[in-house]
Amino acid sequence: MCKAYISSIEYYLPSEVRDNPTINIEHPEWSIEKIAAKTGIYERHIAAEDEFSSDMAVKAAEKLFESGIVNREYIDFIILCTQSPDYFLPTTACLLQERLNLRKEIGAFDFNLGCSGFIYGLGISKGLIATSQATNILLLTAETYSKFIHHDDKSNKTLFGDAAAATLISSASSKSGLSGEILDFEYLTDGAGGEFLIVKNGGMRNRNKKGETVTDENGFAHNDDNLFMDGKGIFNFTAFEIPKLVKKALNKNHLEMNQIDLFIFHQANDFMLHTIRKRLGISEDKFLIHLKNCGNTVSSTIPIALKHAIDDNQIKDQNKVLLSGFGVGLSAGSVVIQY
Repeated sequence: MCKAYISSIEYYLPSEVRDNPTINIEHPEWSIEKIAAKTGIYERHIAAEDEFSSDMAVKAAEKLFESGIVNREYIDFIILCTQSPDYFLPTTACLLQERLNLRKEIGAFDFNLGCSGFIYGLGISKGLIATSQATNILLLTAETYSKFIHHDDKSNKTLFGDAAAATLISSASSKSGLSGEILDFEYLTDGAGGEFLIVKNGGMRNRNKKGETVTDENGFAHNDDNLFMDGKGIFNFTAFEIPKLVKKALNKNHLEMNQIDLFIFHQANDFMLHTIRKRLGISEDKFLIHLKNCGNTVSSTIPIALKHAIDDNQIKDQNKVLLSGFGVGLSAGSVVIQY
């Protein structure tokens, strides 16, 4: 069976920044210190009004091509993970084929998944390579959650930022840089928690409904046209289920906790990450947190963090890295990468 490798990662962040002082001005009851302490986030990048997931994906992909790691002529599949596509149809990945000037003799599709999306994208890519359907896959993750967030939603506004990442998945390891072999996966799905993180209106089920803004007893604004998150429900899922998922992934890869050199989880928020770390007994020096200057970028948090870990020499040859994504769905996945 053909092996699959993470060969390179690049990413793009929009130029507009929403920092904690800005949120404090909009919502004086949220002090700068409180936002930082609660989330671990100091600033988020926000897509421009006329900037969409496809635009950000193009910029991330072009950075990858400009790096010289691969010629665009060798890409034979595009996979885009997004929950904020340009259109219901056609699939945005098809439009990206033309915008990126790629060959027509390639495959392309979108898949709708959030914070576990990068893990699923790796799984799909490995399957395409293992069955000889592709050799070089351009895995794109791009999200503009800011366009779903109500302007008075002071909770979600502190967490989410927009971003796109471009990851090259290849059937051969890179000769010019550090490559990571994609090992075995473990997945988890709990659709009973689907309403914990949801935009209720806009799809076919509630296509013609118009939401009304209501403010709850804690002063948080909610509207079914916008993003809703049940923080407690998401936290309970993460705190109790993700440690078990990680242990199953280790078992599937015949590994023990102490054999993992670095753990990179979906960068949800500081408190949630440290909760998982403590429940698993992971030391801080083996646990990467990278969200201070970009926030929760949904499916792009793991590739962005992984890119920084490689660039900062936190990942070395022969290291094993465990990746775990979790969130909207409810959905989760974990995998081990062997460098």
